[in-house]
Amino acid sequence: MKTILKHIVFGIAFCSSILGYSQEKLVKGYRIEGDEVVFTFDKKDYEKITSDKYQFTDDFNDFKIHDVIVSGQFNNWTRDAWKMHRIDENVFELRKKITDFTDEFSWEFKFLVNGKFWAEPNNEIANVVPAKTDDGSLLPVYNLKLYTAYQDQNGNACFRLKGYKDAKEVILAGSFNKWDENHFKMDKTENGWELSLQINPGIYEYRYIVDGQWMTDPGNPNKARNEFDDYNSVIDITKSVTFHLKGFTDAKKVILAGSFNDWSEKAYKMKKTDMGWTYKVWLSGGKHHYKFIIDNEWLVDPDNPVKEYDEYGNINSVVMVK
Repeated sequence: MKTILKHIVFGIAFCSSILGYSQEKLVKGYRIEGDEVVFTFDKKDYEKITSDKYQFTDDFNDFKIHDVIVSGQFNNWTRDAWKMHRIDENVFELRKKITDFTDEFSWEFKFLVNGKFWAEPNNEIANVVPAKTDDGSLLPVYNLKLYTAYQDQNGNACFRLKGYKDAKEVILAGSFNKWDENHFKMDKTENGWELSLQINPGIYEYRYIVDGQWMTDPGNPNKARNEFDDYNSVIDITKSVTFHLKGFTDAKKVILAGSFNDWSEKAYKMKKTDMGWTYKVWLSGGKHHYKFIIDNEWLVDPDNPVKEYDEYGNINSVVMVK
């Protein structure tokens, strides 16, 4: 099925200005560029390396580096799979798609040098945390934060807050980044503040933090009560899904019915093509059940092997929107 991402909701639309991504200066080991995580190793950032049995503390500057591996929770602490590419004498990089990571998470990782030496990051770096080793001792590791959303100037959701020109800082926080109060700093514009994100399909809640004060989005009337007896703004990120039914060209009418349209037998009339029938619909994230109605006869999708029983014992085809 062909899919296209789209998001339209009141005060949120595509940003017209070019937005750059910036992280805190002391965040090291990786950066986010568009839809990629860029792991970066710079020999000059390290004074100490360790192995499983002993430590080197004085001679790392003269240490000959042949290869560097990114090793962490996201790849079962591999010692050979995620090999970095040499940029110059001291710098290595490895690019991975954000979609390569299974889910939103905080991942621990380190850099493995020459297959057996761990580069030990400085504890003063903002995203360095202590982790227990097998013998119970503590060693520093990098923390990589990934969410269902990331900053992208061509993203599918642009958040705009009009006014508040005298504010020093505006933060966007929501369920798509676990309500992080620092991660998504909005950019100041002539009309107020804005930030463009790429967000996985789904329904999310969010708020703005204007100079430390939390507020709902005044441009979005969709709200949900929160645990503080206040309200969060709500957005629904949808994705375009095109359904295809091959054959049945002799049929007079084919209807697409599913959980997304309350199993309507009239609403989604499919379009006839040379190869069969097709229909495009915008769906929220998650699981959806559906069937085709061919001249009043119900049929599961013959080209989709994924099927499930519903609560009434009917077998339906299943489409997952992510």
